[in-house]
Amino acid sequence: MEISGAGRLAVRITSADVGKRVSVRRLTEDGAPGGKFTDTVGVLTSWDDGVLLITKKSGETVRIGESTLVAGKAVPSAPARRRGPAASYPELARVSARGWRPVESERLGAWELRAASGFTRRANSVLPLGDPGLPLDDALTAVRRWYDVRGLPAYIQTATGAEGTQEALCAELARRGWTREVTAELWTGSLAPVADRTAGARVGLSRTADAGWLARYQRKGVSEVALRVLGGGPSVWFAAVPGADGGTPAAIGRCVVDGRWAGFAAVEVDPALRRRGLAGEVMAALARRALEEGASAAWLQVETDNAGARALYTGLGFGAHHAYHHYRAP
Repeated sequence: MEISGAGRLAVRITSADVGKRVSVRRLTEDGAPGGKFTDTVGVLTSWDDGVLLITKKSGETVRIGESTLVAGKAVPSAPARRRGPAASYPELARVSARGWRPVESERLGAWELRAASGFTRRANSVLPLGDPGLPLDDALTAVRRWYDVRGLPAYIQTATGAEGTQEALCAELARRGWTREVTAELWTGSLAPVADRTAGARVGLSRTADAGWLARYQRKGVSEVALRVLGGGPSVWFAAVPGADGGTPAAIGRCVVDGRWAGFAAVEVDPALRRRGLAGEVMAALARRALEEGASAAWLQVETDNAGARALYTGLGFGAHHAYHHYRAP
């Protein structure tokens, strides 16, 4: 917190700092005498009528009464990364989008409207990287109309917590009644340590997802549209560890190689065979193939409440880069 020359805490931010990343301290309990302090760090997305809105890395927006502030300052726009490959949010957003292509897309300025008959929110949401070329309310009307024609709910995918992310857009969507339904994280790491794991299971690689692979995939009733999404991308590989009876694989995974990046997804293991290293071996086999194709960095997406996956990926050297969210139209 800022300390003034007289040794007191000081508020060194104003409404002119909207859009900046800030750290503030405020009194809880509406500033009542004897109240406790609480700290908030995030992007100052508005300061109107005596109320500050700060959007945190998680995407949560915190309302703070100006009268409760006891200290505040602007801080660097994004914390320094301690490990993993350097990358901006726009680069990773475009790479991950190419790794999970929709069946249909259309441009609205710098926004991409994507649809795939409802198969996953990622393939059925707007990726807003830049200016839509219209005032925001007009752009949102166009988005809702586009998805309504296709019989789909309108979603916008946003991100928070890194340089170039969209805290301001999150706040504007929330202000207009859009609901944040899903929050997950995109993690990055170096590819070589993943590939260096000792091979044990008989991991087979293929360019297509066969019936066995699809039987292990957690999304049931996969349609032709889903197969197009799964198979889309610059260089797609599917991995499978044969099951004991030669039927449904014991473990599967998917990887998309795109320049220096390898993106992992759909890593699934038979529940009866978990904690035996099969997920790591699937990823190692895919990582070795990605290295052969010239990749050096890796990304993946993980749910915030998936403790097992987060432990696995942490052990492989991955760390969180940013959070991403899907906002649904009211």
